[in-house]
Amino acid sequence: MSTPSSANIDAQQMLDVMAQMQADHNAHVHPEWRTQGYEYYRAIWVECAEMLDHYGWKWWKQQDCDIDQVKLELVDIWHFALSEMLRADTLDAEVANKLVAVMPAADPQAFRLAIEALALSTLTTRSFEIEPFMAAMSHLPLGYAELFRLYVGKNVLNNFRQDHGYKTGTYKKLWSGREDNEHLIDAINALDVAPLEMVAALRAALEERYAAA
Repeated sequence: MSTPSSANIDAQQMLDVMAQMQADHNAHVHPEWRTQGYEYYRAIWVECAEMLDHYGWKWWKQQDCDIDQVKLELVDIWHFALSEMLRADTLDAEVANKLVAVMPAADPQAFRLAIEALALSTLTTRSFEIEPFMAAMSHLPLGYAELFRLYVGKNVLNNFRQDHGYKTGTYKKLWSGREDNEHLIDAINALDVAPLEMVAALRAALEERYAAA
């Protein structure tokens, strides 16, 4: 897997980049997104259920886990979490310190329980609590540097969707018989650029793939 290193960007810089990208994307969807009362908490717990389906939990049938797509689902949750923290003005330096301290250690059962805990805390508080999210990162596992790379990638794809008719229904989610999320993973894996050069490089790669679909 060839992905750009995050060695030349520190934990707080990564958080700042993601926060700015999220604010820009939210403004792309609605300029006054901070005051619209969007239920980010609801989006989070729904994503939790979808992620468990991708990960696999049914004992009565064979299920194959697509780990790349599960990671993207967790990144989708991070988009909504960032939105909630930005709106509530709780996205401080301690968030970066907590995320960079996450120690990846794969544990399927612990991951499923962490996702349930995240959904429960979100439903209970109608907000976002970072501790169960960190547990999910750890047990998947998904480290902070990879969270950053995948977040940048999915944010670029989300904006790409908006620019190509996602809200009007004209966007094509299947490109040459494969979902755009799959093309995104391929594009990220093919990149060998510095973290802050990812946006332009990914956008160009997605444009090329979409045009050929």
